[in-house]
Formats: sequence, structure tokens, C-alpha cells
Amino acid sequence: MDLDVVGDPLSASAGALIAHTLLGEGLPREAENHMWQAGLSYHLDEIAEKHLHQAQALAPGHAAVLIGLYRFYFYKGRLSEALEIARRCITHAALENGLAYDWRQVKAADAAFGSYESILPRFYLFSLKGYAYLQIRLGNLDEGRLATKKLLELDPTDKIGARVLLDVLERMGQSDDE
Repeated sequence: MDLDVVGDPLSASAGALIAHTLLGEGLPREAENHMWQAGLSYHLDEIAEKHLHQAQALAPGHAAVLIGLYRFYFYKGRLSEALEIARRCITHAALENGLAYDWRQVKAADAAFGSYESILPRFYLFSLKGYAYLQIRLGNLDEGRLATKKLLELDPTDKIGARVLLDVLERMGQSDDE
């Protein structure tokens, strides 16, 4: 299995649900319009990105805008930029959940990570999963492994599917004969 099979950690199913359900609250109508326009002009990179940045200017740090930027950069293959947005998502989610800003210091008891219905802790987990995934894709395997192990510590029942990242890391470097 390679990482391309894993897909987008803040995929439509995760990112859209999170952004729409709770994190979309408080998004100014004009920013929402720019997000909509970015989606419509997705195939026109400069125009779509301009709309995303306009939404960001109107709603700086809003989770729905961050998810939109992350997904844009991710699907355009601009992984370093997606990684920067993943970091911002982690910071935003840490603030919203009352967690330590350094993900390495977060403990399982710090939020309702075990409850898949708890949207803010889930946003944190998906943000950390995106971070881990991108670190691995960009060749930062040790950092990706640490983040993945933290995910499994926070979510030991693996509701968000972090174990697949660990499996990929374990298979990397093995020959097809092993």
C-alpha cells in the first residue's frame, strides 16, 4: 500500500462535515460566498486561490476557510502549503478544545477524542492526521511517525484511521519479496 491510497485526511467526508456542522458557524456571508466561488472556479488556480484568500481576509483563522485552503493546496499537489495550513488547523483546533498548542503535549484525557460525535476533538484528530500524512509524503518520516503514534495514543480505537499511516510507514523500505 502506498500513501496515495490513503487519500486526503481532511477529505470531503471529514472536512465538509466538520466545516458545515459546527465550524461553519460564524462564517460571514461574504466569506462564504468567496468559498463558494473558489469551489466553482477550482479549475482556475489563480482565481480559486484568490477567492480563498479573500475568504481568509474576511474570516481569518476560521476553520471552514482553513479546511478550504488545506483541501485546495492538497488536491493541487502543493503539499508544503497544505502542511502549513494543517499546522494552522492544529493550532486552531487546540485553541477551540483548550489543548496545549504543541500536539506532543496533548493527552488522551484532555478532550473527548474517543467520541466520534464530538466534532471539535475530531477536528483536532483529523488536523493532526493531515499533518502526519503530509510529513510522510514530504519525506519527513520521523515526524510523520511521531504524529501518527500520537494519533493512536489519543484515539486508541482508531476511529479516524491513523493505523493505515503507521502500516504504510512500516512497509516503506521493505522489498516486495519480504
